[in-house]
Parts: sequence; structure tokens; C-alpha cells
Amino acid sequence: MKRILVEMEKLKNPNSGLGQFCFHLGLKFQQLQNPNLKIDYYLPESQLGIFGNKATTVKQSLLHKLFPFNSQHYQVWHCLHQNSPYLPSSKKTKLILTIHDLNFLEKYKGIKRAIKLGILQKKVDRAHTITVISQFTEKMVREHLDIGDKSIHVIPNGNALDPIQNPKKPEFIHFEDFIFSIGIISKKKNFHTLLSLLEKNNSLHLVLAGNFESAYASQLLQTAIDLKIDSRLHLPGTVNNEQKNWLYQNCKAFVFPSLTEGFGLPVVEAMSVGKPVFLSNLTSLPEIGGKEAYYWPSFDPVQMNEVFTAGLKSFDQERSLRSIAWSKQFTWDAAAKAYLKLYEQI
Repeated sequence: MKRILVEMEKLKNPNSGLGQFCFHLGLKFQQLQNPNLKIDYYLPESQLGIFGNKATTVKQSLLHKLFPFNSQHYQVWHCLHQNSPYLPSSKKTKLILTIHDLNFLEKYKGIKRAIKLGILQKKVDRAHTITVISQFTEKMVREHLDIGDKSIHVIPNGNALDPIQNPKKPEFIHFEDFIFSIGIISKKKNFHTLLSLLEKNNSLHLVLAGNFESAYASQLLQTAIDLKIDSRLHLPGTVNNEQKNWLYQNCKAFVFPSLTEGFGLPVVEAMSVGKPVFLSNLTSLPEIGGKEAYYWPSFDPVQMNEVFTAGLKSFDQERSLRSIAWSKQFTWDAAAKAYLKLYEQI
């Protein structure tokens, strides 16, 4: 039996996109129970019981950053995020490195960018196999990194939304028409461009769910105050599954003007409930949204509102059903089976 260690550092924040990636893969691995594989989960101490009593877990330690955990008993070590500091100690342990994005290429220039690329290149050199979550990410990896003769496998993420029928209305909702988005409130999400939609639609509210402890979030709120639309901007923070379900099911539209995405999990979640979805046309989003989403070709306020207004007008039951059908290709069952097959093949 082949022994696999799956590194899940990002579960330290289980509500983040990367945390959800780890969580849903782990759940599916436990359900599928491949008899040829013995999977251990390398977890932050706070999450040791997250996959139940039957799961074999290894506790991460900060010391493992300096003195790597002994990996000699494992044939394969799967690092679920390219920025993880936890790598196998033994060269005999074959490393699978999952690269989600190269977003730092937009954030950094010059020497900082070169340093970031150099750090990632060393991990690519150490890896036996590379996996990516979208064709866009594969394209970026091939353009900016030397992968040699290593194989790259595109394994898309699944839909992380746990559906709830007739979810309870969140207490912070006291208005009717609203557009919705979710994610860490950071500059790369480009949420400030959505304020123009509130300016041009006087009865419309905007709900942005996610961690808002950032300078960007403060700037966003101050801009809304300056524009005198702050009463229609709502930052409830991190929402639970029932609240998230209600927001998706009852929003007028899902809006996601992000500048850089390796995949974009919320896009699939929103499409799975048949909502109109408005996205930037950047990075991986056209790949994930497909033909059923609406795209902003720029962030000019007039153009954004024109696309938004026309999209809402054209959206009908047929397009809603097509959106739901499109979203069904993205499942954690398919993703987990693809990773398990890869573990067996290596």
C-alpha cells in the first residue's frame, strides 16, 4: 500500500478559498477510501479533528519549517499550495506541488518579483509533478517558470457550496434589492469599482461578505461615505454556510470584478443556484464563468452599469438553467478522484 501525506497548512483559515480547497478534498478522500492508498493529513493543530476520528493526522509544527518533518515513510507528499513552507525531508519522497495562481506577478515588480519567482522555481525544481486548478494557471506557469520535462495536470476545483433549502434570512439584511460578492476584502478583488453601480441604481444595496480587516476595506468604506452611499454598502464579515446560501439565493446578481484569480470558487457557487453572474474578463474568470456569465470589458462606471443593466434585462429562466448545468462540471468528487489517480500513478 502506498503512503501519501497531504499537506494542508491553509486549513488554518478554513473559511478562505484555500481553506475550502483543503477541506473539501480531505472530505472526499475520506469518503472515497482508495484501498491502494494510505493517506495521512498534515494539519495545523487547531484542525486536527476536522476529518473525523478515522482520519490519520500529523500535527504541523513551526519547527518543521527549519527542521522538516521526517517524510521517509511516505512515497508521495502532496503540497496543496505553492507557498507552503512545509516540504518533505527525504529526496526519495516524490513531491506533488499544486499551484493555484501566480498573482504575485501583478503585485510585485523588479527585484521583489524576481525573488518570488526564484522561491517558487526552487519548489518546482524539487517537485516530481505539478498540478494546477485552471488552464489559465497552467499557461502562466509555462510562461514564467522552467518546468523542464515535468508533467502538469489541470484539475479544476469543485463547487464548495453546501446547499440548504429555505435558509434563514440573516439578521443584518433589512433591505430588498442587493447584489452580492464574497472573498477577503483586498485590493486584488477590486470591489471599489462596484460602488459606481450603487451610485447609478438608487435602490440597490451591495453586500460584501468576508474578512474586512484591511486598509483596503477601510478605504472602501470611506469612499462610500464620501459618495453618500455608505448606508447601502454592507460588510458583514465572514458568513456561515446558511447565511451564504441565503445571500446567493436571494441576491439580484453575483458580482466579482476581481483582478487576479487562479480559479474563482464563488463564481461556481453563484452559478450553481442559477443567479446572473457579472465578472471581470481577466485571468481565469472567463474560463470558469464560460458563456453563461456576463463580463465587464473595463471598469469604466458607465460601461459597468450598461453591462449590468443589459445583463439583468436579458437574464431569463433558460439562461439560469444553463448556468446551473455549466456549474455541475465542477465537483469535488471529480477533483478528488483525479488526485487519487495521480497518487496511484506516481
